[in-house]
Amino acid sequence: MSARITRTGVWFVGARGSVATTAVVGALAVAQKLADRTGLVTDLPGLSGVVLPDFEDLVFGGHDIDPTPLPHRAELLADAGVVPTALVRMLAADLAGVDRRIRRVPPLPAGRQLEYAARISHDLREFRDREGCDRVVVVNVASTEPPLASSPAHADLAALETALRGDSPVLSLSSLYAYAAFRAGCSFVDFTPGAGARIPALGDLAEANGLPWAGSDGKTGETLVKSVLAPMFALRNLRVRSWAGTNLLGGGDGATLADERAAANKIASKGRLLGETLGYEVDAPLHIDYVPDLGDFKTAWDHISFEGFLGLRMSLQFTWHGCDSALAAPLVLDLARLLAQAHAAGRSGPQTPLGFFFKDPVGTDEHRLGAQYESLVAWATSLESGA
Repeated sequence: MSARITRTGVWFVGARGSVATTAVVGALAVAQKLADRTGLVTDLPGLSGVVLPDFEDLVFGGHDIDPTPLPHRAELLADAGVVPTALVRMLAADLAGVDRRIRRVPPLPAGRQLEYAARISHDLREFRDREGCDRVVVVNVASTEPPLASSPAHADLAALETALRGDSPVLSLSSLYAYAAFRAGCSFVDFTPGAGARIPALGDLAEANGLPWAGSDGKTGETLVKSVLAPMFALRNLRVRSWAGTNLLGGGDGATLADERAAANKIASKGRLLGETLGYEVDAPLHIDYVPDLGDFKTAWDHISFEGFLGLRMSLQFTWHGCDSALAAPLVLDLARLLAQAHAAGRSGPQTPLGFFFKDPVGTDEHRLGAQYESLVAWATSLESGA
């Protein structure tokens, strides 16, 4: 049987952002029986029997460069219609308590990144010890970053640490946090598109320290719909000719993705699914546009051209309108609890079955949502049996 854990730390990178704030409000509300558990995959019948850390035993902390107090961030989200105003008022004292565990960090330095990582690791260890946590899961919900340039140092841990002492950057933010988390004995979730722990040297470090990790890029909207529709076309032997998508985003995510370098990572993450699911390449242009008026909401419109019997051409269109932080928050909480239990059960390295939650799952080219869910249930059940 896997080890049982109680007090579990969840450390957010981007702790005052919309996703982290919504997750904290939701977790506190569920723990105090002020909200139901809609959106939590771990409450589905296939997973509800798996013993995971209780919401009452989660303790939150994190890093952010934004000085805005967490209670005020929650109020702003309430004003935007993302979280209920009444909940924010009832949880004001609890949110202030979480805010006291959030540390400000300077922007990522151009050089001497090892010192920066050491500071992160120190904060993680201090948090774990001060709060009496059995495990800490670091969850990256920071802004999308530009692609990471490859480096020979990425292939070897010793070479990487030598390079991290130098004056030139060698890791992006997500990878630097993965390094710091593994050095501090914490598991890691990369919910944002980026290199994260995929760098070979970091994978070796996680294995050496017996730490599990998962990623990347949470699957919350358009790609979620694709993961259901693309298998439908494949199973009915209908040939997709083109799949064009337009994404309209507001809020901080939209502002970040207005930068073409950051958008490149997001587009690459979203682009894997079609070819790997259908078994052939498809003309699939994808556009991401920043529309400030949308605030914390997003709209995706897709046009699918496909070919049926006797070459007849047909089409399908769909529109998805949702709130990204409200869609992401329960998944983030699921991942933190599942990965904490995986750590307690002695798992290490990339946890491929957690690809159910991601656009760009590590270690697999399986994107069909149903198949991913079956794999997730089998994996989570195995945590209980110790298999």
